Amino acid sequence: MLHGNNRMDIGGHRFFSKDERIMRWWQNILPIQGAPAKDDLLLDRPCKLEPNGPDPELEDEVMLIRKRVSRIYYEGKLFDYPPHLDARTLRTIGLAAAAKVASSYLSSCVHKLPEDSLENFYVNRFGRKLYQMFFEGYTEKVWGCHPRSLSADWGAQRVKGLSAATVLANAAKKALPGDHGTDETSLIEEFWYPKFGPGQLWERVARLVTDAGGSVELNQNVVGIETSGDKATAVVCADGRRIEADAFLSSMPLSQLIPAIGCNDPQITEIAAGLPYRDFVTVGLLVERLALGNDTDTPTLGDAVPDCWIYIQDRSVHLGRMQVFNNWSPYMVDKPEQTVWLGLEYFCQEGDLIWELDEDVMVEFARMELEQIGMLTPETPVLFSCRERMRKAYPAYFGTYDRMPELRSYLEGFDNLYCIGRNGQHRYNNMDHSMLTALAAIDALEGLAPKAAIWNVNVESEYHEER
Repeated sequence: MLHGNNRMDIGGHRFFSKDERIMRWWQNILPIQGAPAKDDLLLDRPCKLEPNGPDPELEDEVMLIRKRVSRIYYEGKLFDYPPHLDARTLRTIGLAAAAKVASSYLSSCVHKLPEDSLENFYVNRFGRKLYQMFFEGYTEKVWGCHPRSLSADWGAQRVKGLSAATVLANAAKKALPGDHGTDETSLIEEFWYPKFGPGQLWERVARLVTDAGGSVELNQNVVGIETSGDKATAVVCADGRRIEADAFLSSMPLSQLIPAIGCNDPQITEIAAGLPYRDFVTVGLLVERLALGNDTDTPTLGDAVPDCWIYIQDRSVHLGRMQVFNNWSPYMVDKPEQTVWLGLEYFCQEGDLIWELDEDVMVEFARMELEQIGMLTPETPVLFSCRERMRKAYPAYFGTYDRMPELRSYLEGFDNLYCIGRNGQHRYNNMDHSMLTALAAIDALEGLAPKAAIWNVNVESEYHEER
């Protein structure tokens, strides 16, 4: 929401990594807060504030420490994600449904399915009933096709060690007396977040680059990449500019990189053209209140819901996920005690109905969907709204994705071309993993690591948000 610095950010990328190098880099750009923020009610347990860190009430260049709360909206109720086996969850599910979940999970333990689809991947780990409740509908919204048509690689990338078995094991440990340490596999409970949203970090990085004598060229459309033998030599922009360099780091979608190189291998061009993506529309709504009350033990400003994300597992609406930005940073909202700043996420395809709707129509459509699922009342006024569209937000794991090794082998034939980031590797990495691919590229440039290490980021077997 617009605030004192007249900026707007509706980004919900949380800052967390298992990699200490990334954590240190972030903290060097924006230091961690050293005093409670105005909404320190959200941190209802001791947090790791930096002793000499900046006070977010007084300084702008600061990372806040946020408490993570994620829930799934299913049949008019909110369920913790990842699932917790506790009394509140059992009350929410109900005894009859809980019995079906347990029976379904036990069945999945005995009768393992071949993991040739994302659906089978989920069923093997959670049982069919829990899969249908918490994963099936939302996953279909994200990718535009049923999980049975998707590669299990996406589950291996995003879920990894998380399963009903780990939920049960963690619940059993917590039921025993004594300190049992950290859950074996769990989502993080805290993350960092820039005071004015993730764009603030990159604005700061751009200033540091230019202050050091570097150049940051924005809004340049690269349409060609010149090569000579096993080297890239220059990029050509749509405005005719030609920029030479010794090395090139590319985060552009592979479906655009291959044509830009001018590849004449029909097999490689076929793979690149067949790589699918999902596009993304976010509607920002500033409202006075949600119809949902705070039914948790976590106190919040204005008694709003404490959630960072709410996943909408409801097939009656197109809405996929809702973000409550008050809980990311209250400094992005003018009056966080009286208003709620929402980000409503729609997964779509460029050119489809959701993508093509006029902004005012899309805003009204989103508001009506919130009413339909009981999150807004018809009388609730919208105080401010906006719509943002993002092309190729999610590289998808179908189409020609199974032929990615061929494409990677071709690209590795260029010694000074380094493919990094989510679209640069056609891999649904988190932000920290995307940054790690860039750092791995720098290591390779300096001779500190092999070039192949760039593609090994985030292929470990542990869950990507275990801490």
